[in-house]
Amino acid sequence: MKFGIYPAYIGGRDVTGDNAQFVHTLTARALMEDTFPSLRLKRDLDLGIADPHTAGERVVGACVVADESMTAMALESAARAAPEWRRVPLTERIEIGRRIAERILDHLDTLVEILVAEGTPHSAAKGMIGGLPFTSWSRETLEWCAGQMEFRRWDGDREMILRRVPDGVVCINPPQNAAAVNALNGLTALLAGNAVVVRAPRGVALSCMYAMREIAAPVLEEAGAPPGALNVLCGPPMLDAWMASEHVDDVLYFGGSRKGLEFETDCIAAGKKPILELAGNDCCVVWHDADLDATVETLTEFFMNSGQICNVPNQVIVHPEIADELIERLVTATRRIRPGHPDETDVVLTPVLGVDWFFGCLGEALAKGAKLVHGGRRLEVDGSPSDTGFFVEPSIVRIDGLRDARSLSVVRDETFFPLLPIIVPEAGTADDALLEEVLTFVNGNAYGLRNSFWSTGNSTIERVLEGVTNGGNLKINDSHTAFLPFLPNQGGPGLTGGAFGEASHPMLRTTHLQGVSVIRPAA
Repeated sequence: MKFGIYPAYIGGRDVTGDNAQFVHTLTARALMEDTFPSLRLKRDLDLGIADPHTAGERVVGACVVADESMTAMALESAARAAPEWRRVPLTERIEIGRRIAERILDHLDTLVEILVAEGTPHSAAKGMIGGLPFTSWSRETLEWCAGQMEFRRWDGDREMILRRVPDGVVCINPPQNAAAVNALNGLTALLAGNAVVVRAPRGVALSCMYAMREIAAPVLEEAGAPPGALNVLCGPPMLDAWMASEHVDDVLYFGGSRKGLEFETDCIAAGKKPILELAGNDCCVVWHDADLDATVETLTEFFMNSGQICNVPNQVIVHPEIADELIERLVTATRRIRPGHPDETDVVLTPVLGVDWFFGCLGEALAKGAKLVHGGRRLEVDGSPSDTGFFVEPSIVRIDGLRDARSLSVVRDETFFPLLPIIVPEAGTADDALLEEVLTFVNGNAYGLRNSFWSTGNSTIERVLEGVTNGGNLKINDSHTAFLPFLPNQGGPGLTGGAFGEASHPMLRTTHLQGVSVIRPAA
């Protein structure tokens, strides 16, 4: 196996358990080209009735599956390490963060190779992982977060301190669709002084384990961090064990809104802090004076991973004066997007799991008056139409009228497939009034991850800055999807982050504010 076997990493050592079971990673190419035999092989490997060493290049690695005792051991290890780890000076922890950022770059090619084997297109994998040292792990981000951790002032002989104190033990439950990048992003909770337990999802365990074991763990060991500051294990869902444990303080949860908000309620009842990264249903607004070349470029970002990521522009509102031209340009650009194997450098589409959901949503939109302007078919890996293909053709529907647009599921709900609605408000409304309608529509979105606006008019930009209150991120004439240094990359209100949702870095979200006053005895 090219990347080997990864045991659990608990308390600074490898742990396999008494009766080790394994989950094996087969390449996405093998699963696409020879689906049923490859699935049978994976089943037999996981059951221990096939030899991975004779399975050829289809098998690239394996991870030990944690049992209940290993799950408990990881939590106990984190709880032991937390008091010692939080006493390490903040400056030293930030320096560790800088070393982790450097190591991400050192291991970028290998980690991208693993992600591609798991099914992430090469371009998306390199962008997501390669961007981390310049965004959530950047010098600017770490220094800003460090500056938020403590503020001091004097009032006579009284020293007053506002400081952020680490919550303690933070458990990270990254999502199946982007486990490694979200685990690495969440790992910044370490820098606040928290001990961390990471669960690598079974379906994409290898990339997550590699990131933790080969990138983060060696830096912590070299720096002399207490064993147990970082623990990582692959396994089935562990939320119940985390909720029941006296050792757990925070849970960083990724998932859909319905289950995520139910989890929030359960988490609070159990006395844990829920930190939610749920769904996105982002708005992108294109005004009549927008740079259409740049706008079309950002709109095609929606089709990355076939729309199966949360931070893409899920709905587009276009000024009626330029709607026809924008749609024509967007269709031309979309025709160049094709399916393929993830190791092909120009591929951005991935197989779609919710095909029935896609066609149900499309059918409802068409029945209610939407117009299909491109796409609407299943595709084979070579791009040919098929009733059984793994892929869905990048699809665009036009919806005329803003006021009733949310009666359609494709606008109202988060979708997880490549179907982009273009909403064209009614013509004839004066620009000032229309902009107010659009801002009200954007703020009325039940979700709150990102919004973007495209306009070259300074007065329009100022009204957008004043008027948009929804969303954790607001981009104006900038890539909707791209992550940036210093700015939080995730978080937001509503169905995106729950009742306590906000845009904030995990390093800060896993702390709490404490006020301190000190009057020291005279010398």
